[in-house]
Amino acid sequence: MGKVLIKGGRIVTAVDDYVADILIDNGTIEAIARTIDAEDAETYDATGLLVFPGGIDAHVHMETPMGNDVYTCDTFESGTISAAFGGTTTIIDFAQQFHDDSPKAALDRRLAAAEPQCCVDYAFHVILTDVNPSSLAELPDLINHDGVSSFKMYMAYPGVLMVDDADIFKTMRKVGSHGGMVNLHAENGLVIQALIDEALEQGNTSPKYHQLTRPGIMEGEAAHRVIRIAELAEIPVYIVHLSSEYALQAVVEARDRGIHAFAETCPHYLFLDKSEYDRPDFEAAKYVMTPPLRTHSCQHALWRGLKFDDLQLVATDHCPFCFNENPMGLLKSKRFGQDNFNKIPNGAPGVELRLTLLYDGGVRAGHININRFVQLTATAPAKMFGLFPQKGTIAIGSDADIVLFDPNETHTLSASNHHSLVDYSLFEGREVTGKVKRVFLRGQCIVDGDQWLGKPGMGRYQPRSASGRVL
Repeated sequence: MGKVLIKGGRIVTAVDDYVADILIDNGTIEAIARTIDAEDAETYDATGLLVFPGGIDAHVHMETPMGNDVYTCDTFESGTISAAFGGTTTIIDFAQQFHDDSPKAALDRRLAAAEPQCCVDYAFHVILTDVNPSSLAELPDLINHDGVSSFKMYMAYPGVLMVDDADIFKTMRKVGSHGGMVNLHAENGLVIQALIDEALEQGNTSPKYHQLTRPGIMEGEAAHRVIRIAELAEIPVYIVHLSSEYALQAVVEARDRGIHAFAETCPHYLFLDKSEYDRPDFEAAKYVMTPPLRTHSCQHALWRGLKFDDLQLVATDHCPFCFNENPMGLLKSKRFGQDNFNKIPNGAPGVELRLTLLYDGGVRAGHININRFVQLTATAPAKMFGLFPQKGTIAIGSDADIVLFDPNETHTLSASNHHSLVDYSLFEGREVTGKVKRVFLRGQCIVDGDQWLGKPGMGRYQPRSASGRVL
């Protein structure tokens, strides 16, 4: 790869904000200076544009099995193209261990599927569902040799994904001394299942009952419980897709006591609320994700958490299912749960919209400053999950994953112009200001306006160092 020169842009990192040129050589940042002359370099004019490090989305689900032969509708190829157009140059997806399966086999399956398809760089968390002496014995090697330092466990979905508190504790004890961290889906699964059963027994099958049977207080209870378990195990703990004030209060209380409790939230919790479940007919199914959307007042608490670092980063939990049965079939559609809210595939799209939404609704709205924006979308994910400083910043020696962003361009979000295979947008018709213009992956321009210049398989697997250790 030849040299690339990005000239005259306003470079913004988590700590800096200045105008300079960037020289890229062999995929990494070679020099940053007020003025760089390089006649042999491919040159891009970034005058008037913001220059950000490529985004890192630490929570996505591409071509993921959800049980009952239901799959998310984005492939690794389509999902990473969508990510790239949104300014995300690295994703962290999941490798799910099934019952009577090994964690290592789960990782190998996902690596084989991702390697020929991914258009941006990628890594994996491993989901543990069958905790036994054999699977526990594999975890240190996954950390030390395969570069997987984070393991997701579910406190919800009994009989499918849920593990008990003892299994969580055993896993924490096994991975802690090796630089591993456990990521928790924190909801009290048994109580929620009782609420679901009660609703169905009463004949309540419409999508709004998804939200009504998953109260925020049960997210808060689970968050509090698992933080205490992590405190006993003396290991950092990370709460995924935090949505409720109750869960946030548990994280804040723990951090005030010096506990290494971390959490992410998602754009849909920051910009949408439970009123979406009042949509007529089956339309509310578009907003069936877990945890569900909460009250409008929760948004204020989440923004405050982001501003003061009680929430460390924003991921998307991109877990897309089409709304309509055609053209991808019932098993990739929300219509699978047409007659039973508990069968609606849980999840929503979002990987392409994170940077634009957070810039427009966060920076421009005054909730966060521009450096905090970069921290939340790139630097904190890189540090949290062992990718920094190779990823997550603009610095000499770092990968040249770079986004050129127009802070003044106004456009309208719509499923008609996004690049995911999903057939709807949570934010259909929303007007936003701020747009990704060019994206570079390790120095190669893969997005140029509306033009796709990348190719499947160009993304590289990223082995990671310790998770939850450096912030």
